[in-house]
Amino acid sequence: MTDSALVLVANAGDGSISVFRLDGERMTRLAVTEGLPACSTFAVDAAHDLVYAGVKGSKEGEPAGIVTLALDRESGRLEPRSRLHLPDGGMNYLALTRDGSGLLGAAYSGGYGISCRIDDGVVGEPVSRVEFANLHAVLPSADGRFAYFVSLGDDLVAQYALDDDLALVPLDPETVASPAGSGPRHLVVNAAQDAVYVLTEFSGEVLHYARDTVDGTLRLIGAATAFDTTKNLTHSTFGADPMAGHLIWGADLHFGADEAFLWATERTESTLAAVAVGADGGVTAPSRFFVTEPQPRGFALSADGRFLVAAGERSTTVSLYAVDGDALDLLQQVETGRGANWVRFA
Repeated sequence: MTDSALVLVANAGDGSISVFRLDGERMTRLAVTEGLPACSTFAVDAAHDLVYAGVKGSKEGEPAGIVTLALDRESGRLEPRSRLHLPDGGMNYLALTRDGSGLLGAAYSGGYGISCRIDDGVVGEPVSRVEFANLHAVLPSADGRFAYFVSLGDDLVAQYALDDDLALVPLDPETVASPAGSGPRHLVVNAAQDAVYVLTEFSGEVLHYARDTVDGTLRLIGAATAFDTTKNLTHSTFGADPMAGHLIWGADLHFGADEAFLWATERTESTLAAVAVGADGGVTAPSRFFVTEPQPRGFALSADGRFLVAAGERSTTVSLYAVDGDALDLLQQVETGRGANWVRFA
């Protein structure tokens, strides 16, 4: 990471994306681009200065969609370039693959996942579609040969090969189970590509899957809690009100520097914590927790792992932290917008 980087934050409540410049240990808001109704996910192609944002319909009869935006790194403005309509419901997660020539998406309410080709920033109609209950996230392997979808409603990870045309080809088996009722939500793939980690929403665990680097298949081999067990949180269930019932409410998951820790958020107690990752890939529960923005749905770390920016669904600010191992030092809080829930460095 250079001394000056950009941080993008989606504000679902305002239908906007804020762009900040991180210079040294301070963030300055450059611009806010509106007209992105209920935006709660986006993917950044930093090499081409393009942002792909998932939105809900903004006009009478206009469906949800994926909007391509051109990023001006000096002003922070985002200019719309094209739009793919999604009549079956908007995306909750978007991920790029193959150097920005492909896009993967997962739709929670629609219960479907897609793969699309991208041509000069224009997202084409889906090449493939898969269906599972409440799909919440998707990521490709680093080589763009495989894709993994997590289904919160069906408690599973679905695994596919991506053919030359980006079609999703089921592996054998097509799905790998997560613990019943755990609610798998977000995932990450390690740099060695031999492990996938999944954060669960209802049980607040980080699940460790071994990944075969040849055939791409996963195997569940371990888990660790990622929430503060001293707060008497109890296991949640689909449709429950976590705040009213003081239930576990896991949200986002990202690697820290050198992949020694996996940072995770829990929304009921509004905490960030680092799950330790051992030399063998095994995971160990956090030893300390940091209270952050209220109801922290999304956060991100800089490429070098030195900084973390967290957003809260019940806050209009984002918090900038310095990261030291499994510790956070609050540097700054900056205004962003209502319902902030997605953060990415660019």
